Amino acid sequence: MKKFIKEAIPYVVVLVLVLLTRAFIVTPITVSGDSMEPTLHGNELMMLVKIGEIKRYDIIVANYKDEHLIKRVYAFPGETIECIDGKILVNNKVIDDKYANGKTKSFDKITLKDDEYFVLGDNRSVSLDSATIGPIKEKDLLGKTSFVLYPFSRFGNIKK
Repeated sequence: MKKFIKEAIPYVVVLVLVLLTRAFIVTPITVSGDSMEPTLHGNELMMLVKIGEIKRYDIIVANYKDEHLIKRVYAFPGETIECIDGKILVNNKVIDDKYANGKTKSFDKITLKDDEYFVLGDNRSVSLDSATIGPIKEKDLLGKTSFVLYPFSRFGNIKK
């Protein structure tokens, strides 16, 4: 019995490390829908990173009504954001909106609270995002993603 336990210890350690990594560091996630096209496509399998700093234009995954939203970050806690005639202004300055597929519909200025992020889908005509549902709470952010695992033809970092 001691021999069995001694031989099993490395396997148990590896299993625990894999489970901890998946729970706290990275996990796979599947893209649902076409709100991030042309950057991401439905049913792509991506790697979700649960740690690290979120930067403007990072693609994040958030919980929203028992669903996972995959969107791009445009504004951070404490910032103001608005869209006038298709131009996005953050803190009253027009920002580069190079990821937009389609024209962004105008929305009123909003000042984000200390725990809120403003996110938009790249495919503006079909995206359920902060322009429609409001800011995303920090507690609902699951992490960020930029690496496609499948299909293999798109394997690797997404082009930014």
